[in-house]
Amino acid sequence: MSIADHVFIKMCRDILENGTSTEGEKVRPHWPDGTFAYTVKKFGVVNRYDLSKEFPIMTLRRTALKSATDEMLWIWQRKSNNIHDLHSHIWDEWADEDGSIGKAYGYQMGVKHQYKEGSMDQVDRVIYDLKHNPFSRRIMTNLYVHQDLHEMNLYPCAYSMTFNVTQKKDHDRLTLNAVLNQRSQDVLTANNWNVVQYAVLVHMLAQVCEMEAGELVHVIADAHIYDRHIPIIRELIKRPVYDAPTFRLNPEIKDFYEFTRNDVSVENYVTGPQIENIPVAI
Repeated sequence: MSIADHVFIKMCRDILENGTSTEGEKVRPHWPDGTFAYTVKKFGVVNRYDLSKEFPIMTLRRTALKSATDEMLWIWQRKSNNIHDLHSHIWDEWADEDGSIGKAYGYQMGVKHQYKEGSMDQVDRVIYDLKHNPFSRRIMTNLYVHQDLHEMNLYPCAYSMTFNVTQKKDHDRLTLNAVLNQRSQDVLTANNWNVVQYAVLVHMLAQVCEMEAGELVHVIADAHIYDRHIPIIRELIKRPVYDAPTFRLNPEIKDFYEFTRNDVSVENYVTGPQIENIPVAI
C-alpha cells in the first residue's frame, strides 16, 4: 500500500465515523439541481508525507499528474487568473465571459511587493530566500488577501505555503520541507490532486535551489465529504491498493520558470478504475 493510500483511507474513515454533519444548516454550496450540498466534516486534519521516501500519489484511483502539475504551474509559474492559460476545464465554473477568475490565485502570486532587497512577487521571494537565506523562518506565501476578496470569483482554498529548510545528518544537501494550509477541501475531488500538486512544487523548488525534497505537511481546517459523495467514498476506500510509482522530474531543469507539465512523470503507476461523473458542488 502506498503512503498516500494509507493516509487517504485513514482520513476518510475518520471523517465518516467521527465527523459532524452540516445537514439542516445554512450552507453556501449547492448541487447543480439547486438543492443544498451538505457535508460530513472534520476540523483540523493534518496529514504528513515524506517525499524523500515516496511520491504521494494514490493508487485507489488514478490522479492525473500532468493536469495537476499544469494547474499548479498556472498559479505559481504563469501567475495567471485566466482559464485560457490552462489545459483543463476545472476552473470553467468560476470564470467570467473573458475567462478570468478575478483577483484570485495566480493574480496574487504575480503582485510585486517591496522588500529591502528590491521589488519581487511572492514566488520570486521564496526562491530568493531559499537560495540566499535558507534557514529563515519567514519563507511563505499567502493568497488570502482580504482587500481583494470581493474581486475573487472563488476565495482561495489552498491559500498558504510555509517553507522550512533543515540539515539532515550526513547529508551534503539541505532538505526542503513545506506546510500547505487549506481552509476547506472537498476530499473526494480534490484531496490527492492538491497533495500531488504541492509535492511536485516542493520537488521543483528543491531541485532549482540544489536541495533535497523532505516533508510535505498538509493542514486542512475543514476536510469534508459531500452527502452525494459518501457512497462513492465508501466504495473507493475498500478497493485494492498498490505500491507507489516512481516519480521522475526532468533533472536538466535548473530554473523554476522553465518547468512544464511534461517534465514530470511516474513509472509503474498501477491504479484502480477511474470514477466517472462525480457530482461537483458549486
